[in-house]
Amino acid sequence: MEAFEYRKEIGMSLQRRQVLQLLTSAFGVGLTLSRNESMAAQSPAAPASSALPKKAAAKHSSGETEMEKVAGIGGLFFRARDPDALGKWYAQHLGINLTPTSEGGTVWQQEAGPTAFTPFSEKSTYFGDPNKMWMVNFRVHDMDKMVAQLRAAGIEVKDPETYPKIGRFTRLHDPEGNPIELWQPE
Repeated sequence: MEAFEYRKEIGMSLQRRQVLQLLTSAFGVGLTLSRNESMAAQSPAAPASSALPKKAAAKHSSGETEMEKVAGIGGLFFRARDPDALGKWYAQHLGINLTPTSEGGTVWQQEAGPTAFTPFSEKSTYFGDPNKMWMVNFRVHDMDKMVAQLRAAGIEVKDPETYPKIGRFTRLHDPEGNPIELWQPE
């Protein structure tokens, strides 16, 4: 059993390395892997029609350069008891393509929009199960359609709640009990 788990980890490391190399060459950025998997931080020439436009650092009126900031969330990584089954669930029910493991695959493309980034107290009950350390919030266009689609698939979804000037929210859990919040912005 240990040998199987080791081979599985090695295979995942190789797949991860291949995906990161593909992303590195596609976006012209150097990426770093954990532990002994580090790739050389190379900066290959960005393609002529780069998907990530470079933004010149703005200057304050005092002449100081503004702090560089991240442009968005580049990935969400979490542990799962059965990663393959859980990945299929997210693809089937929420339409999220997983990180490709081959050259022909496509990565999930998000739409531009607001993203909440909020640390909570470790004692917060907002996520439900106190053993869950994270919750993901996905933006949706049509809350009623999404809720109906999930319920038709036998997935328990709370009735949406409306918050003026913010939008509509609902909650569900993936098959491993991880909390998911859906948000339809106003």
